Amino acid sequence: MEKSPKITALAITLNEAEVISDFLKSLDFVDEIIIVDSFSTDETVKIAQQFEKVKVYERAFDHFSAQKNFAISKANNEWLLFFDPDEELTSEVKKEILETLQSPKADAYFIRRQLYFMGKKIKYSGFQTDWVIRLFKKDCGKYNGNLVHETLDVNGTTAKLKTRVPHHTYKNFDDYTSKLHRYSKLQAQMLYEKGKRPNLIHFFFRPFYRFWHQYLLRLGILDGKEGFILAYINAFSVFKRYVNLWLLYRKIN
Repeated sequence: MEKSPKITALAITLNEAEVISDFLKSLDFVDEIIIVDSFSTDETVKIAQQFEKVKVYERAFDHFSAQKNFAISKANNEWLLFFDPDEELTSEVKKEILETLQSPKADAYFIRRQLYFMGKKIKYSGFQTDWVIRLFKKDCGKYNGNLVHETLDVNGTTAKLKTRVPHHTYKNFDDYTSKLHRYSKLQAQMLYEKGKRPNLIHFFFRPFYRFWHQYLLRLGILDGKEGFILAYINAFSVFKRYVNLWLLYRKIN
């Protein structure tokens, strides 16, 4: 069997002490692990430093693209894995990655995530097509500069892996909503930098549309009460985005 090329795993962290140990253990098949931490106040860095292959860099968080591109710059190997600590690298995922790299046919690979929310496997709610690039060549990928919901711009070919990655984004309700509020603030900053101004349509129609689009059109109703809660808090995060945008203009004027 042909030997796979060396792999560097990357991750950005902030207060991930609850999951970081299991996450790093699941990366036992890679040759190097780069952690870029945004000055966590829990034991994240201390735990990560106990792993032999791990290099930890502490960097003040400005936005997601910058943080991830910084991590890429620190990698020493050609092939990179960029998973989030709340994504589970199962044995099936690891096996497919290693088999793929024995004879790679593309420069970057999408993998499909399976969301778990409040302990339930979410089959609908818009997450049916949650494809993200998690495996790519260092010289072929760079994040696009978005402050949040960043995507990897690939200078080369792409393909898809078959195995799904469990995504355990939910720790508790307050943690999940605070995460969405942080995203809303960054999205507001992006809109502000583009000169977008909020109006009544943004405050009323956009959240309303987001809820019904996710709950009905994207079949969140089939995910039960969890689907309703997901649609509701995502709609509220849209409302919060435009409140934050309005506040940015209030600070100027």
